[in-house]
Amino acid sequence: METRTKTNSKNLLVLYEDNHIIVINKRPGDIVQGDKTGDVPLNEIVKQYVKKKYNKPGKVFLGVVHRIDRPTSGVVVFARTSKALSRLNELFSQKLAKKTYWAIVKNKPNKEQGTLEHWLLRNTKQNKSYAHIKEVPNSKKAILDYQILKKLNNYYLLEIDLKTGRHHQIRAQLAAINCPIKGDLKYGFDRSNKNGSIHLHARSIEFLHPVGKKPISLTAPAVEDPIWDACS
Repeated sequence: METRTKTNSKNLLVLYEDNHIIVINKRPGDIVQGDKTGDVPLNEIVKQYVKKKYNKPGKVFLGVVHRIDRPTSGVVVFARTSKALSRLNELFSQKLAKKTYWAIVKNKPNKEQGTLEHWLLRNTKQNKSYAHIKEVPNSKKAILDYQILKKLNNYYLLEIDLKTGRHHQIRAQLAAINCPIKGDLKYGFDRSNKNGSIHLHARSIEFLHPVGKKPISLTAPAVEDPIWDACS
């Protein structure tokens, strides 16, 4: 059985860091922020890393700018100062950060590339979102662009450009076109991955630095795994 590497302050996968931000390549299974499981979240591990590396006395400030789902992997941005946090929050809320994802699916979409538009209704008890073609009460519009990047032996690699940031958006929208993500039992894939992950990866992010205003463009390598390895 595949085992999952547990993230700690010594093996943290840092993509970029400076005085104002730190960007991590999240492993599948890590939670970005604390939840009811009580597992140590990534933001606390990053705090430990910063405290030790920079020999910081007292509490370390770290702001959570955005999150990705526990079974997914990839780019997560944290703010190291309150100034950076407020500016990044504004930047993300205005959709000025470009996020690109990779997803592995078994079924081929009808078109090589296209745009998916749905209305997502979140069920908090099930921690699941349902995609509807037309607007229903309390639903939110979800839009993404996709293209097939590569045909693998039994799967397809899709690149996804996220236009909105809804709960489980990519998972729900791909399931709605009969292309559930590999390992994603919750959204209709026929079997789970042995390590509990799903084959969804936050591949890259582009945004203006919140303080220095320089363009930041970062790409996160996918975790070592025979299928992800075949994508490179």
